[in-house]
Parts: sequence; structure tokens; C-alpha cells
Amino acid sequence: MTTAHAQHTEHEHEHGPDCGHVAVPHGDHVDYVHDGHLHREHAGHYDECEPAAHTEHGSHDHVHGEGCGHVAVPHGDHVDYIHDGHRHAPHDGHYDEH
Repeated sequence: MTTAHAQHTEHEHEHGPDCGHVAVPHGDHVDYVHDGHLHREHAGHYDECEPAAHTEHGSHDHVHGEGCGHVAVPHGDHVDYIHDGHRHAPHDGHYDEH
């Protein structure tokens, strides 16, 4: 998955295993939930880790929601669910890769 390179400016907090924010494995890196969005370290700064395009997750027979057993991550105006090492977000009757 490709993510847009949108640098998060004025980020004085350093994310890591003991920073107090939820760590979310995401492909080849770790995102940190902070202020309702996800940050990833990149070349000495933090980027907003957002998908660059709409990517539908195919063949998903599990319904995410309260009590589904997957970690819920608030993300902007919706909730992502950690499933099989990535984030799923409900969208128009299917799930998107986030």
C-alpha cells in the first residue's frame, strides 16, 4: 500500500515503545495513534500515515464493531480495526485498507 507523504509539523513528542500512545503495526513500519490520526517516523520527522488512494479489502466475511475481538483505533471521523496486521475501516458496505 502506498501512503501520501504528508509531514506532521510541530511534532515535539517522540514516539516509541514507551511513549504512551497505541502502537499499530502497519506493513513495514509502526504507526502511533496521536490526536485522532496516525503518525509514523520517517527520515527524522513524523508523517501522517494515510492511504494515498481508496483500496478495498477483498473477501472480508468478518463484521467489525464493538465486541468483535479486534483492537479499535479512533481515526478521524471513523474507527479502524486491526485485523491480520493491518487496519480495516468500514466504507459503503465493504472494508477499506487503511
